[in-house]
Parts: sequence; structure tokens; C-alpha cells
Amino acid sequence: MELFNRTSLECSKLITERYSTSFTLGIKTLDKKLHFPIYAIYGFVRFADEIVDTFHDHDREKLFEDFCKSTWQAIEDGISLNPVLHAFQLVVREYGIEHGYIRAFLNSMEMDLKQLQFHRNLYDEYIYGSAEVVGLMCLQVFCQGDTQQFDKLKDAARSLGAAFQKVNFLRDIKSDYYERGRVYFPKVDFKCFDNCAKAEIEADIEQDFRNAYAGIVDLPRSARMGVYLAYVYYLKLFRKIQALSATRIVKERVRVPDNTKLALLLGSYVKYRLNTI
Repeated sequence: MELFNRTSLECSKLITERYSTSFTLGIKTLDKKLHFPIYAIYGFVRFADEIVDTFHDHDREKLFEDFCKSTWQAIEDGISLNPVLHAFQLVVREYGIEHGYIRAFLNSMEMDLKQLQFHRNLYDEYIYGSAEVVGLMCLQVFCQGDTQQFDKLKDAARSLGAAFQKVNFLRDIKSDYYERGRVYFPKVDFKCFDNCAKAEIEADIEQDFRNAYAGIVDLPRSARMGVYLAYVYYLKLFRKIQALSATRIVKERVRVPDNTKLALLLGSYVKYRLNTI
């Protein structure tokens, strides 16, 4: 069983490495004991997202329904022949991941199967389920059962997840509209997206980043550098988006070059060693 567990966790690590160099880099700067649990969470959320966003030549509704059923069955049984779900259920059981967070996440993913107009309440619900609860699941791993610490940091973890997701929405506004027929931001018409609408969204994201940083500095040292690195990477991406006009944003996808990512890593490491984060 130990070999099967390890192999399943290695599969989640491979998925993370293939899909996100940025998150892989962040995870590798966490304490080693946290690597596989966070890989397992990432692998789970990535596969769910792939089903609803990518597999257009297949019956996505059926695939997602099967994925949800298999998720809960894996958690109940303590085993799955799907290595991603097996790895995830190991983490759910070991760290006491709240089932309500999993339900909220799957609910938000299901929204992506529908052509929805996101009014404010639905937008907030989607952000909570697609991003904030992922931050909360990771925080449960970071806190290692310390409920007092978790309660202290949970609002900041939600803000960080929300900031990441909203930056993704701005970065991907073109592909979301043309490839998936979606505009997540309430009251935003893609064809009339202007600098005023962009500035309003950015002010909201700015507040999320401020709230998130207040929690990062209080994270356990085992998790602080990895989370801070993800924070500074997304903040850098956000600043690049801020510097562009709305017209540019709807025409091109902004990215952070690899050499900049390396510089962010080195800067984060120095701050971590000096204990200034």
C-alpha cells in the first residue's frame, strides 16, 4: 500500500510540474514535508478544471459527474484506482480537510459547464468555491492541525486565493470570452471593456493582495517562503496588467518571463533568510 500511495502522490507531482511551472516552483520552496500534500491538492483541482474547460470533444457533463462521484467514493473508501483521487483522499483524511470546501469547489467547477451571466452574488460564490477554498485547504495542511492558527489566518488565505483567481480572470479575459463564452466580472461587457471597468476590478484585487500579505507574514515558517513566492509572482503579473490599457488586455495574454520568475525566487529567498517576510 505504501508503494501505491507514493506512486499516486508522484502522479500529482507530475501533473503540477506539467501544468504550472510557477506553482511547482512555489511548492518546492515549502518545507519538504508539505510538498506531496500540496501537489495532491493541486492535482485534484487541476483535473476538475481540465474537465470543464478543455474536453470539448467529449461529454463534459458526464465526465464531471463521474469525477464528483469518484471523489466522494474515494474519500469514503480511503482508496481509489484513480491516482489523482487516491492522492487527494489521503490528504483529506490526514489533514482533516473540510468536506464543505470540497463541495464548494466542485459546485464552482460545475458552473463552468453552463453559460452563466455572473451577477455579484454568483461571482462571489464562484470565487469562493474556485479559489478561496483551495487556499483554505492548503492552509489546513500548513497549520498541521493547529485550529487556533488556522482560524487566525483563514481570512488572509481566502483573500490570497481570490487575488490569484481575479488576476487570472483579467489575464485570460480574451480566451475566456472567445474560447468559452465567459466573462466572469459582474456588469462587464467584453466588447465594451474599458479603462474605467479595468480600474474598478484592479482596486478590488489590490485590496485582496493587501489582506493576503497580512496573513503571509504570520504563516508557519515551513510554508511562508513558498506562499510568499506565489504572492510576489502574482503581484508582478498584476502590476504588468495594471500598466496596460484595457484595449491591450483584450488582445493579448500577459505573462511573467522565466528570468523574472528566477529573480523573484532569489529575492524571496533573501527576504526569507533575513526573516523580513
